[in-house]
Order: sequence, then structure tokens, then C-alpha cells
Amino acid sequence: MGYDISGSCSFTGHRPEKLPWRYDERDERCVELKTRIYDTVHAVAEAGFRHFICGMAKGCDTYFAEAVLELRDEFENVTLEAAIPCETQADGWSEEDKERYRYLLHQCDSCTLVSREYTPECMLRRNRYMVDSSSLLIAAYDGKPGGTTQTINYAKKQGLQIIEIRI
Repeated sequence: MGYDISGSCSFTGHRPEKLPWRYDERDERCVELKTRIYDTVHAVAEAGFRHFICGMAKGCDTYFAEAVLELRDEFENVTLEAAIPCETQADGWSEEDKERYRYLLHQCDSCTLVSREYTPECMLRRNRYMVDSSSLLIAAYDGKPGGTTQTINYAKKQGLQIIEIRI
């Protein structure tokens, strides 16, 4: 793998459709969440974590990736890995979202493609890859059932430390 998983942190969080403000990132609740995500990522980096793995979905994953990129100004050797569920992940997105996705991918130090084609399991496999490659999971969620909760439950089963950021 090239890095020590004891110094690796992955993320899970909701997509815009599950957030109270949906796509309005100017909403004060979204701005506040982005600040809490940055503060958490910063504290994790201060504790020695340097490798961050992001699932590259819209919403919280994007906020996490952007927070990690901000860390590079302050911390040496911070790396960002994109864990991509399938090559077509962004195909149905708006042009603006695709552009943001391509920019973030370009900033990543490495990319791991879980599946060439979309399958019903590729998102789950991506989430498990991230957990299995980390010792810490940061989760931004509201406690409702879904992929984020499934990822948290899998991380608990695998013995990861989990930091929850409630939405």
C-alpha cells in the first residue's frame, strides 16, 4: 500500500440529497459543518495522521477532500487518496459537480478504483476498502439509516476509532 494504515483516516458522510440544506453550500448550517469538518481533520493531522482516504461522492466527501487539501499548507506529507467506486461515478452529475470532482481527483496523490463498471455492490465495496485501509473513520451524519450508517457499523466491527460529526 505504501503507507501505514495506523496513520490513515477515511471519511463517510451524507450526499447533498440527505442534507437539510441540500445543495445550498452558502446555508449557514453547511458553512458551519464545513468548519467542523476542517477542525476535525486538522486535529487528526495534529495527532499524526497523514494519509486521508475519500470516497469522492458529492456532499460531505467533497467537503472532507477540500479540508484535507487545505492541510497541505500547514502539515508536511499529507496525502489524499481517492477511493472511486466505479469509473462512471460522476457521469450523471451536473457539469459544475463534474468539474469540481475532476479538480479534486487531480489534487489527489493516488486513486484506487474499486470497480470498472457500476454494480449494485460497488459503493459498499468502496466503503469497505476505505475502512479496511484505515485505523480512523470520521463520519458526518444524522443517525438515519443508509450507506453512512452501514459504513460506521462496519468500521465498529473492524475495531476502528470513530469520530462522529453530527449533522
